[in-house]
Amino acid sequence: MSTFGWLAQPAVFPWLALLFGLCIGSFLNVVIHRLPKMMEREWRAECAALAGQEPPQEAAFNLVVPRSRCLSCGRGIGALENIPLLSFAVLRGRCAGCRAPIGLKYPLVEALAGVGAAYAAWRFGPSLAALGAALFTWFTIALAFIDQETGLLPDDLTLPLVWIGLALNLNGTFTTLPGAVIGALAGYLSLWLVYWGFKLLTGKEGMGYGDFKMNAAVGAFLGWTMLPLVILLSSLVGLLFGALQMFAARGRWDGGFRFHFGPYLAIAGIVALYWGEPIVRWYQYRL
Repeated sequence: MSTFGWLAQPAVFPWLALLFGLCIGSFLNVVIHRLPKMMEREWRAECAALAGQEPPQEAAFNLVVPRSRCLSCGRGIGALENIPLLSFAVLRGRCAGCRAPIGLKYPLVEALAGVGAAYAAWRFGPSLAALGAALFTWFTIALAFIDQETGLLPDDLTLPLVWIGLALNLNGTFTTLPGAVIGALAGYLSLWLVYWGFKLLTGKEGMGYGDFKMNAAVGAFLGWTMLPLVILLSSLVGLLFGALQMFAARGRWDGGFRFHFGPYLAIAGIVALYWGEPIVRWYQYRL
């Protein structure tokens, strides 16, 4: 066994993936919070340029700077306060400075990213498939939370995910390359057709173009054969959450509720990634 060969052992590799995934989850929280704000800054600059005005002068703001701060008091967050999950537990879910509550979203994202990476490592072992499954999970976590909070599915996440899926399937990691290419095309066009059909019938927009691109990314990863399952599962999950929303509103639809399809696509995509083939075989057998 090589010097580092023990890292790939089944009893070790998933735990290492868990720790790495927790760290990635901490970074995903930064992406979820900052990327929409970065997009807004870019739009303001573009609008100013189109109007022939000087773009607004704003301090540097990206995924690296400025340093992370408490949203309530503005206090800088130290390295020891950024340890995934552990810091939240030690601080009892409150800022060390002003004691304002820290949202449960932050440890939830870290936990999902860590568990997702650990499961990918356990399921596929030290392989390209494990890396691909972890990347798919991390990207979809970020997309789901951003979409739920803002209604946006940034091209900075959806388009790289399409290319990553196609690149991984050059050697058939999850599906054949033709299946991945057709999956990307079919994923985009299927929701594009739904969008235009709904708009022609109602005059309203039922979803955004980001949904098309996210579905294309799912197709690029899993191939076109999984898309019917993904669309069916995401629709069922959406109906479930919609029913829960109506129940919370005591049977009346909350007019302020906005339906975001990204989180449901994320859930359906992850289910199809790991359990899609058994589900499809079970369904075909039942027929």
